[in-house]
Amino acid sequence: MTRSGLATILGRPNVGKSTLVNQLVGAKVTITAASPNTTRRAVRGVISEGDVQVVFVDTPGLHRPRTSLGGRLNDAARHAADDVDVILAVIEAGGAIGPGDRAVIATLLDVARTDGPTPIVVVNKVDRTSREVVAAQLLAATRAVEEIAAERGREAVVGRVEYFAVSAKTGAGVDALRDFVTTLMPESPFLFPADEVSDVPEREWVAELVREQLVRKTREELPHSIHCRVTEFEWPHITVEILVERESQKGMVIGHGGQLLKDVGIAARRQLPEGTYLELRVSVEPGWQRRDDALDRFGY
Repeated sequence: MTRSGLATILGRPNVGKSTLVNQLVGAKVTITAASPNTTRRAVRGVISEGDVQVVFVDTPGLHRPRTSLGGRLNDAARHAADDVDVILAVIEAGGAIGPGDRAVIATLLDVARTDGPTPIVVVNKVDRTSREVVAAQLLAATRAVEEIAAERGREAVVGRVEYFAVSAKTGAGVDALRDFVTTLMPESPFLFPADEVSDVPEREWVAELVREQLVRKTREELPHSIHCRVTEFEWPHITVEILVERESQKGMVIGHGGQLLKDVGIAARRQLPEGTYLELRVSVEPGWQRRDDALDRFGY
C-alpha cells in the first residue's frame, strides 16, 4: 500500500519558504529572491521515495495587502492550506515574533483544529545566529503558540504542535523535518507520477525564471510591478513578455544600453536546456496590480 499526502508551508514574506521547499525536494521547483512576495502562486514540489510520496506546497507570504494582487496572494496561500495532511508555519530564528508571525501561527492553529492536519512550527535561518538564540526562539515560539491558542479557543491543538529548527540555506535540520513529515502521510495512491518533482507547467516555469532574475536585479518597488508570461513557445525559440505598470519602468527593466535585460536573459538561459533561444520583450500594462481584469487574465 502506498502513502501520499500534502504538506503546505505558510509564513510571512521573506522567511525562506521557497528555499525550504527546494531543499526539502532536493531540486529547484520554485524561484527565490530577497524581495518580498517573490512567490505568487502555490507551487508543489514532490518527493517520491519507495512507497511514500510527499507533496510540499510553497505559498505566497501572508502579509497586509496594499493592492488587489496582494489580497489575491493571501487568498492563494490560505486556500493552499485546505484539505492537507501537514501544515507548517515558518518563522525566523533571529528576529522577534511579530504581528506577521503571530498571524501565521493563528492560521496554523485554525487550520489544524483538533482533528485537522498535523501542525509544525519551523524556526528557519539557524545558520545566521547562535544556538542560544535558536533555543530562545523555540521557547518564544512555544509561548506564542500557547498565547494565540488561548486567544482563539484552540487550546486543544497546542499539544499536537511539533517544533523544528532548520537552515533552508545550508540544509541543517532539513533531513529530520522531511523524515518526520514523511511518517505523517496517509494511505493513498500517489498524487503525482513518481518521476515528477513539480506541478509547474514548462511555459510558466520559463516565465518564472525570467521574473526571478528581474526581481534579483531590480530594486525598491519595481519587482512588485513586474509580471512575466510566455507568448511564444516553439522549441528552441521562446519569447517572454515582461509587463510593467508604467512607461517609465520600461527603461529600468531594459537598463542602460539594454544591459540589464541582456544580463537577465543570460542568467535565465543558463537554467534552460542547451540550445534554447530566449527572446525578452518589455510592455506596459497600466496599473495591473490593482486591476481585477488584468489579474484575472494573468491567472491570479
